[in-house]
Amino acid sequence: MNKISILLCSALIVGLASCNKSKYDGYETAENGLNYQFFTKDDKGTKVMEGDGVAFRYIFKLMGKDSVIINSANVSQDGSGITKFIMPKSSFKGSLEDAMMMMSKGDSASFVVSADSFFLKTQRMPQLPPYLKPGDMLKVDIKMVDIKTKKELEENQKQQEAEMAKMSEQEKPQIAQYVADNKITVAPTASGVYYVESLKGKGALVKPGNEVTVNYTGKLLNGQVFDSSVGKPEPLKFIVGQGMVIPGWDEAFQLMAKGGKATLLIPSNLAYGARGAGGVIPPFAPLVFEVELLDVNTNPAPQPQQQMPGQ
Repeated sequence: MNKISILLCSALIVGLASCNKSKYDGYETAENGLNYQFFTKDDKGTKVMEGDGVAFRYIFKLMGKDSVIINSANVSQDGSGITKFIMPKSSFKGSLEDAMMMMSKGDSASFVVSADSFFLKTQRMPQLPPYLKPGDMLKVDIKMVDIKTKKELEENQKQQEAEMAKMSEQEKPQIAQYVADNKITVAPTASGVYYVESLKGKGALVKPGNEVTVNYTGKLLNGQVFDSSVGKPEPLKFIVGQGMVIPGWDEAFQLMAKGGKATLLIPSNLAYGARGAGGVIPPFAPLVFEVELLDVNTNPAPQPQQQMPGQ
């Protein structure tokens, strides 16, 4: 190789090296302009792709300052600090979506992104938060906890749907068995609610718009109590027919008068349906309530939305 060739090769190598050099100490610059620094990296791992499910932890800081803007450890619903979502398309060149698509499961890295682009393009906010100014840069540290491919997510979805369908099919036999075991002889209402009266109330039946004061205990068919007003400082109050409680309650309490007591057997479609509730009521779970109607107010003042029993 002659001297000219050697000089050209050397210049090319230097040029390539300078292209990767970032103005931020310790960082490199990708072709899309994203500045990045990996702390741990699995070079053989499968990278995140659009449509994949990702689970990760993150910390946002203002570049050049130590103050934390947001830490996922402080905002995650379950306290794990882990955020989960389906990876969308990149919102701009050098975005955090681009950053995460450089990562594999187990990787941890730091990225520098434009605050303007992140908040205005990715988050689609009308303006920057008041603690930022145009031109500010964000330092975002990310730990990629888990990755589920789009195919895996689709397979999981199909499996969940099959399990839900199976649970739905099991509900009617469960209700029939409970009715037989407990020697319930009353017929269900047209919607499927079993109303078993143990003490007849006095006066007019409850009407939509009436405020009722009730004591209750809610159980699963196996007898497990999931919620009760008994022992609480006050009984529950709600206005009938305004969606403040499960539909089965709105129907059942219109069969009662003040002072009445009853057992309600409510199918899941009039309770919490396919989603369940409170972590203790499974999907497609029929529910049993022991209820007592303590008082009826026929002219109530408007009241805020209350939490449904069992939540």
